Amino acid sequence: MDRSTLPASLDAVAAALAGAARHAAEGLASPWLGVAWLAYVLVLAAWIVRQRREPVATLAWLLGLAWLPVLGWAVYWWLGPQRIHRRKLKRLRARLALAEATLPPVGDPSEAGQERLIERSTGYAPTRATAIDLLTGGERTYEALFAAVADARETIHLEYYIYEPDGVGTRLRDLLAERARAGVEVRLLLDGLGSRRCSPAFLRPLREAGAEVAWFHPLKAGHLLWRPTLNLRTHRKIAVIDGRIGFTGGVNISDTQSERASASAFHDLHLKLGGDVVRALQLAFAEDWHYAAGRKLTDPRYWPAQPPGPIRCQLIPSGPDNPLAPIHRVHVEALHNAKRRVWLMTPYFVPDAAVLLALTSAALSGLDVRLLVPRINDNRVVRAAARSFYPELLVAGVRVFEFQPRMLHGKALLVDDEIALIGSANVDPRSFWLNFELSVLARDAGVAAALAARIEADLAQSKEVPRGWRPGGLQAYTDSAARLLAPIL
Repeated sequence: MDRSTLPASLDAVAAALAGAARHAAEGLASPWLGVAWLAYVLVLAAWIVRQRREPVATLAWLLGLAWLPVLGWAVYWWLGPQRIHRRKLKRLRARLALAEATLPPVGDPSEAGQERLIERSTGYAPTRATAIDLLTGGERTYEALFAAVADARETIHLEYYIYEPDGVGTRLRDLLAERARAGVEVRLLLDGLGSRRCSPAFLRPLREAGAEVAWFHPLKAGHLLWRPTLNLRTHRKIAVIDGRIGFTGGVNISDTQSERASASAFHDLHLKLGGDVVRALQLAFAEDWHYAAGRKLTDPRYWPAQPPGPIRCQLIPSGPDNPLAPIHRVHVEALHNAKRRVWLMTPYFVPDAAVLLALTSAALSGLDVRLLVPRINDNRVVRAAARSFYPELLVAGVRVFEFQPRMLHGKALLVDDEIALIGSANVDPRSFWLNFELSVLARDAGVAAALAARIEADLAQSKEVPRGWRPGGLQAYTDSAARLLAPIL
């Protein structure tokens, strides 16, 4: 959303909030209760306003929590704050407290335009890749990942949002333990919420083999009470093998993403990377590891020199510790600068005003704009919210497709014939503002062509929403109600 503007409709919301406060103060049985309630609203308002959220989200929280004394405060304490300060992690070398001699410069200085935008908002300069392989589906991803892990000789660094103690998770755990016993340094960083099913008993073979395991924002009483990070998760999927082979994208470690384990497995996209871009991926892991585990990865063995490669690309980390919201910013910038086509694939589509305006403007300008979302979604509220945007997309000329066979989990943006953005981020407030996410932007005709072919194959298994589609009956109300929750989803 454009933070410089405040929609006129918000005046009504603000007026409603003021009216609610006046009515409650007048109607409470005791004047003292009215005074206490008003004080509660004012304190809560001061706290929420300091978060500098989107105006719509701010007023939504204020209006909703004004009617939930005490409980509202608790809800906001655990779920509301968006910004955290990773004082150990400033930017690049400062965040890691590394010397130039320890960590060589990652990437080439940017020249202008999109590359400079990314570098200035993230600290990550453009890099070069020797190869970027587009992996479709969990099983193909696991096959490539497991093969790289089995061949590891020095280090294995993994970071996942979801790691399940199921068939896929057990296979990887046992392989990691075997490599650790062989003398390979193994580090596994897991999100405290997404990987909560990984019990100490399940991880014990790893630790006994000498591997290190750390938790990102663990679900502990002290953290939940005094560090309200429940709603701030690492949604990243990172694997770096020997500092030379990297993996990132949308695939977690779970049977739900394995075609071998389930016929209804999530349909997803992942990347296998080679070249200098792997050092940038290693840096992203090292920053998160230092933050979660408190240990620096300064050994030169972690940063081997890489060949430059022919593919120009750039890593884009984003998270609630960065108010510049780089991934959101890159989406909007790429949409506005498109010349021929914009193809967007996302499982969760809850755009803010800036993204919605960019998409519809591109379509109204005559570009080939296509949105691919799943028909079958594991989050019914988000699906309903996404559906509520269809009418205004369709009237602007955006072609909307719903993937039919199973849950579509890939996150990708194709712009013209040379820009491909693939990673962990969805097009929703959670990915843009709350989660720690990671995307790779490639400026390469070959990578763009591979992504275009993949999207075309998925479109062939999708059903296009008719141009004049409108929700009817009860669905119109449920979709609209879900959309009201969009700012806080």
